[in-house]
Formats: sequence, structure tokens, C-alpha cells
Amino acid sequence: MARVQQKIQSQQKNAKKQAEIKKSKGHDQKTAAKVALVFTCGVCRSQMPDPKTFKQHFESKHPKSPLPPELEGVEA
Repeated sequence: MARVQQKIQSQQKNAKKQAEIKKSKGHDQKTAAKVALVFTCGVCRSQMPDPKTFKQHFESKHPKSPLPPELEGVEA
């Protein structure tokens, strides 16, 4: 009898622990996504993860504006 009670308690404790881990991972992914957006467009203030995407964005959305100096050597 005591063994069965211990098993049930252990399962409940483990389920609670797994739920907390799953819940905390969602917030970490959001934070990591925000941190990955490194480059910010000076014209429209949108954020991009890498210089290649930034250059493609700048060339398509702002063709009349001069290219920023940090994008001069980047190949799109």
C-alpha cells in the first residue's frame, strides 16, 4: 500500500516539474528571438537578424535612400 502511494506522489511531482519546465521554455524562446534581431533599419526602424537580410530589406523597401555604411561590403 505504501509503495503505491509513493508511486502516485512521485508521478504527481514529476508532472508538476515537467509542466514548470515546459512553461518556462516559452519565455526563453521569445527572449532569444528578440536578442537575435541585431540590425535595425534607420529609416523604418524594423529589425533584422543578419546583414544579408538587412541589405535585401533596404534595397527593396528604401531604393531611393543611400545605403548605410555597414552594408557596403555585404553581398545579398
